[in-house]
Amino acid sequence: MPLKEQKSSIKNLSTPSNVLKQKSVFIHAKIKTESTSYKRDKDLMPFTNNETLNIREQQERKELEELSPYAAKSALSKGRAKEEEKCPLRTEFQRDRDRIIHSKAFRRLKHKTQVFFSPTNDHFRTRMTHTLEVSQIARTITRALNLNEDLAEAIALGHDLGHTPFGHSGEDVLNEIMDSGFRHAEHSVRVATIIEDLNLTQETLDGILHHSGSLKKESKAFTLEGKIVKISDKIAYINHDIDDAMRAGIIKESDLPQDCIEYFSVDRSERITKMVMDIVQNSMGKDHICMSDDAFYHIDKLRTWMFKNVYTNSVAKKEESKVKGIVYGLFNHYEALLKQKLPNQNEEEIKRTVCDYISGMTDRYAIQKYKEIYIPQSLQDVSNDDFLFTLAKINNLSVQLTVL
Repeated sequence: MPLKEQKSSIKNLSTPSNVLKQKSVFIHAKIKTESTSYKRDKDLMPFTNNETLNIREQQERKELEELSPYAAKSALSKGRAKEEEKCPLRTEFQRDRDRIIHSKAFRRLKHKTQVFFSPTNDHFRTRMTHTLEVSQIARTITRALNLNEDLAEAIALGHDLGHTPFGHSGEDVLNEIMDSGFRHAEHSVRVATIIEDLNLTQETLDGILHHSGSLKKESKAFTLEGKIVKISDKIAYINHDIDDAMRAGIIKESDLPQDCIEYFSVDRSERITKMVMDIVQNSMGKDHICMSDDAFYHIDKLRTWMFKNVYTNSVAKKEESKVKGIVYGLFNHYEALLKQKLPNQNEEEIKRTVCDYISGMTDRYAIQKYKEIYIPQSLQDVSNDDFLFTLAKINNLSVQLTVL
């Protein structure tokens, strides 16, 4: 799904006062280079002195010369499932980032639960604001370690594309229903590769796949940028969930573990800064990402405390049984609908189609559909389920055009 190349005037970076009046984005600039070998497009071609490079190639050259030897290099990417013509302006990881931002799944994150279901208070985090905070933290760490910031940003922005409505409560229901289980990290990859077919690089997909899991286990991502996103995810949600829980009146500042507060600070910004600084100081110049034993102990203790006092708190979860009922109700309805409209189809593919459909819903859309299905309505326009049958085609169910 390549982005359309824009036709616009572009400033000459070497002479800011001179605006180039060119219609094509294939802008080339003369730069003096040394003879260095790296992968350019399909060939391994050495640069020669005074060679003409486009803007993307200049950025790739800069990465090779200036980034840490442990950084992922866009010019040396493992590539995409479907080969594409290179962009003259953006590196491979920059294109990944842009595709994720422009995806429908990313836009829907703004109305998906982080911790508190369908909050009306605009200051509570949603899945999208969480994603943006993860990206900011990951970019800061990556830049400080001289790694590939573009890759870290792409992974961070895409890490929750496959998250369900109603946060982990929605995920738990689908995990119970699906024979193969449901894990949002794996489904995020499915969204990117099958449902929206973003054709991302292997590095970005691998980082998305391995962002989840225990803090005590190192990420299985094969890039340091992917490992950074995993720990940035933990730093982000621990700190912003404390903030939201205090805003909701579930906890008070004085309730927090005092040894953790004394170690990090009661102030959210100072806590995040100290966590980030510790990771940077302990990972600098290394081929792995780590933190000090003291920092790890206090982060893990704070996270454990949050699970006990916030994530499973009766106040925070008082609506959980209701939202689980919504997800179960929707699944039963759409499974029966597909069996009726598309008889004699593979049972597993029907369930996969329904799972794809429901997992993509926002909180408010899931509630709306549940009301339309189960609650008597006055005569009015209702939303249709055309996308359910689009997913059925993606999942190889035989769909008659008359159904659509």
